[in-house]
Amino acid sequence: MSNDLQPDLDLALQLADVADALTLPKFNAQAFVVELKDNFTEVTEVDRNVETELLRIIHAQRPHHNWYGEEHGSGGSDEAEWTWVIDPIDGTSNFVRGVPVWATLIALVHRDIGPVLGVVSAPSLHTRWWGVRDGGAFRNGTPIHVSTVNELLDAHASITANTAWNVAGRSQNIHRLQNTVKRSRGFGDFWQHMLVAEGSIDLAVDAIGLEPYDIAALMPIVEAAGGILSDRDGTRTWQGTCAVSSNGLLHNDLITILNA
Repeated sequence: MSNDLQPDLDLALQLADVADALTLPKFNAQAFVVELKDNFTEVTEVDRNVETELLRIIHAQRPHHNWYGEEHGSGGSDEAEWTWVIDPIDGTSNFVRGVPVWATLIALVHRDIGPVLGVVSAPSLHTRWWGVRDGGAFRNGTPIHVSTVNELLDAHASITANTAWNVAGRSQNIHRLQNTVKRSRGFGDFWQHMLVAEGSIDLAVDAIGLEPYDIAALMPIVEAAGGILSDRDGTRTWQGTCAVSSNGLLHNDLITILNA
């Protein structure tokens, strides 16, 4: 499938170039107005403008594909085989506070297989990751692979323990995991899963309360790097409310602790 996806990867990287050109100058100048959406998350005109422009390009170059974005919702045909999933700025809270950990997430999702291509572009970190099903994963063009750590006691982890973990009755599981691994930090958002993909850390547990556009682009990168990305129950899905990634060797033990 990877050869068939090369034109779509080229398009996704083009979209990332466009997004970087729109987001980075605004971030550096901190020149935007911040609003609160109905769910009390932050949004700026930069988020909306980036998604509008990316969808315009997708409509022009892939008119028979569906689309789904954080700011403008979904559209297309029920019969379409492919859907582009866009998060114009993942980490808007960081973006509006001058923290450089934010990125544009771009995914191509197959109706039956799920996400098969992902691009994560973080221009303020001078880093772009991408991955294609059966085609490998890359950081700034260099191949990446998950770590080979096979014991939780030796693992470096990123854990984002928001209040929703308490509501789900899983806070004690989070504490047990933090006390089991060798080192626990909270890198947050897309970054923690990209660190898993490149082998810098061994596992990442995200907040509960994610949306599909937060997850879709991450999955093919982690998988193409040799890892696993699932929901907190261990199911491979890009439509859950949480993302848990690992190098694969640790995944069963990780899911067991989260559900003990």
